[in-house]
Amino acid sequence: MVRDFITGVRYFGQGLGMLLRRPRLLLVGMLPAVLTTALLAGAMIALLANVGYLAALITPFADHWSGGWREATRLAAGITLVGSAVLLGLVGFTTLTLIVGGPFYEHIAERIEDDLGATAGHVDLSWWRLLLLGVRDGTLLLLRSLVFTALLFLAGFLPVVGQSVVPVLLVLVTAWFIALEVVAVPFYRRGIDLRGRTARLRRRRMLVVGLGLPAALLCMIPLMAIVVMPAAFAGGVLVALDILSLAPASAGTTVVR
Repeated sequence: MVRDFITGVRYFGQGLGMLLRRPRLLLVGMLPAVLTTALLAGAMIALLANVGYLAALITPFADHWSGGWREATRLAAGITLVGSAVLLGLVGFTTLTLIVGGPFYEHIAERIEDDLGATAGHVDLSWWRLLLLGVRDGTLLLLRSLVFTALLFLAGFLPVVGQSVVPVLLVLVTAWFIALEVVAVPFYRRGIDLRGRTARLRRRRMLVVGLGLPAALLCMIPLMAIVVMPAAFAGGVLVALDILSLAPASAGTTVVR
């Protein structure tokens, strides 16, 4: 398990290295993350500008309270709104980026696979079919991740556990869903849907977490996601090929096991 985890982290690093050696491909991969970052930043600015109004809107029961209690309640509501928005942004960033950048990431995955010589088992899918699959499955994964995030958010109010265990679980859940997204294209190109992909990934959980965890942690650093996301998709190709028994021996070659 530890070996699989280390391998997953190494694949993430190899994905970044492959893109750094292909600056044009890196720029292509950065565009969706830049657009998504701009959209989420605009939404966050709008939320911060109106957080007082929204906090009052969701706490009408405090209208007739004394000034101190009313302000404290609405401050807590405002903090909860902003915190929830940040969590939603972190969890949904990958899905939004994939929806915006589906054709871009498909191009990256295809180039990486072709460079590695990993073309076995390909199914002929049109770009729009890949886009529809990505949007459908991405939306489903977003809904699933929101369920887990909501439960962990509520668990965050538990004494001790909420301040120690819950943040770790939140990062691991985010890592898992990020990894589910970034390995998608090689599976789609071999006719494997979300259910089949998830079943295969569950057999190598630590490998998957090893890929998703550095991506999840680095995405918490402002603007890092612009570079992290294309690197994660490149690394996702390596993880997918490994799980499909077409494991790259290095960043430049592939051996069939």
